Amino acid sequence: MKVLLLKDAKEDDCGQDPYIRELGLYGLEATLIPVLSFEFLSLPSFSEKLSHPEDYGGLIFTSPRAVEAAELCLEQNNKTEVWERSLKEKWNAKSVYVVGNATASLVSKIGLDTEGETCGNAEKLAEYICSRIAMESITVYQTIAHPGMQGNLNSYYSQQGVPASITFFSPSGLTYSLKHIQELSGDNIDQIKFAAIGPTTARALAAQGLPVSCTAESPTPQALATGIRKALQPHGCC
Repeated sequence: MKVLLLKDAKEDDCGQDPYIRELGLYGLEATLIPVLSFEFLSLPSFSEKLSHPEDYGGLIFTSPRAVEAAELCLEQNNKTEVWERSLKEKWNAKSVYVVGNATASLVSKIGLDTEGETCGNAEKLAEYICSRIAMESITVYQTIAHPGMQGNLNSYYSQQGVPASITFFSPSGLTYSLKHIQELSGDNIDQIKFAAIGPTTARALAAQGLPVSCTAESPTPQALATGIRKALQPHGCC
């Protein structure tokens, strides 16, 4: 059974995207199509904040892209040495929160210890920390439509047909891709089981009038694969 995941491929240590592997364990043939690209913003301001850990009680990384922004700040401003010598230790003396295991893995690679990754989604993480600290936010990237999205979707539908399930990984991914998916699916759209990686994306799907057959219990390949398998079973739900 063919399923479509609207995300970019990320190989793990085994050389395979973990979502493809986990879905394959259930006999599901997954295809990944990226629907988003990213533009980094406010890096000079972010770099300055990273240079002054004494001004803050901790860090919150909301996505892998936020970690990439931090890495760019260190590379572009020649701060790698001072990061290793002193800044990393100072930030590690504070709380470093993350949303999800994928973000936690990237944060660990720049030498920071994390907490909160087991909360499962941004809403639960917010409940975990908001009552304890005051927050200052900075937007370090913005999402745009992936330039190859329409061509890749056209190719998929012409070669594979209408998928049994489509998973959305963010509200913005839904915004950029939904109209094209509706056009390609036509009257067959009612046969698709729509899945969401978390509750925020699920609400965005519902707001578009789409039935949500599955919301992953946590933003992990294992949880999503389990949910999609249940949704595709006769009278399945998750």
